[in-house]
Amino acid sequence: MVSIIALIQNENMKIYRRIGTIVMIGLLLLAVIATGIIQKYVIKENATDWRTAIQAETTNFKTNLEKNPNLPTALQRHYEKQIQINEYRLEHNVQPIENSTIPGFMNTTANLVSIITLFTVIVAAGSVASEFYWGTIKLLLIRPVTRSKILLAKYLSTIIFALLLLSILFLSSLLVGGILFGLENADVPYLAYVDGHVEEVSLVTHILTLYGYSGIELIMMATFAFMISAVFRSSSLAIGLTIFLLFTGVQVVQLLSKYSWAKFILFANTNLAVYQDGVPIVEGMTLSFSIGMLILYYLLFVSLAWGIFNKRDITA
Repeated sequence: MVSIIALIQNENMKIYRRIGTIVMIGLLLLAVIATGIIQKYVIKENATDWRTAIQAETTNFKTNLEKNPNLPTALQRHYEKQIQINEYRLEHNVQPIENSTIPGFMNTTANLVSIITLFTVIVAAGSVASEFYWGTIKLLLIRPVTRSKILLAKYLSTIIFALLLLSILFLSSLLVGGILFGLENADVPYLAYVDGHVEEVSLVTHILTLYGYSGIELIMMATFAFMISAVFRSSSLAIGLTIFLLFTGVQVVQLLSKYSWAKFILFANTNLAVYQDGVPIVEGMTLSFSIGMLILYYLLFVSLAWGIFNKRDITA
C-alpha cells in the first residue's frame, strides 16, 4: 500500500514544479520588498507632533459620533474603540508605531496575507478539479490507494503550501524590515483593545498572534475552495466563488450586524484578530463562540468534500 507521506510528496511535486507556483512566491517577495521601499522612501511621516495629531483625530471621532447618531453599528464601535485607545495613548504617553520602523513595517506586511489567501485558493481550486479536467483522475484511482487517502494527500499538500507562504511572508518581512529600518524600536508596546478596555501588549506577541489568527482564516478559505473543487469539479467556480465571498462576505455581515442571527454566518467569525485588538462584527460574540462556529463550518466543508468525492462515479 502506498503511504500517505508518498502521496503528499507526489502532490507537492505537482505544485512546486509548476512555473505558476514560482511566480506566486516571487510576487509575494516582490510585494514585501515594494512595501518596504514605499514606506522608507515614498511615504513621509507627518511632521506634526504626535500628541497634536492624536488629539485632532480624537476630536474628529467624537464629532462624528455626536453629529451622526445613525451611523452603522460597526462604525460606531470602531470610533469608540479608537477614542479609548487615543485617550490611553495621551494619558500614558505611548507614542504611535511609526511606519519607518521594523515593528510598523511588519504590522503593515501582515496585510499581505490576503495575497497568500488568493494564491492558496488558486492551488486548492485546481487540486481536484484539474484531475477531472485533464482526465488523469482515472489513472490516479487505479492505484492501490483509497479515494480518501488521495483526497487527504491533496488537501494536506494545499495546507502545507499555504503555511509555507505564510512563513515566507513572515521571514522575508523580518529580513527586509531589518535591512531597511534596523532593529530599533522593537520594544515599543502595542495598544490592544480587549473586552472594551485598552491593554499594552508586546509588539512581538501582537504580530505573532496576528499571523496565527491569519493562518486560521487562511486554512478556512483554502478548505472552502478545496470543497467546491471536489464537489463541483470546477476550478473556475471554486476560485470565483471563494474570492467573491472573501471580498464581500465581511461587508454583507456588517450590513446585517444589527440582527443577532448574523453571528452564525461564516465571515462573522473568520477574523479572530478582533478579539485581540478590536470589536466583533456582531455585538455579544465571543472568541469561544467564533472558534466553535469555525469548527462546525470546517467539519461541514470536509464532510461534503470527502462524502461526495468518495461516492462520485469517476467513469461518468
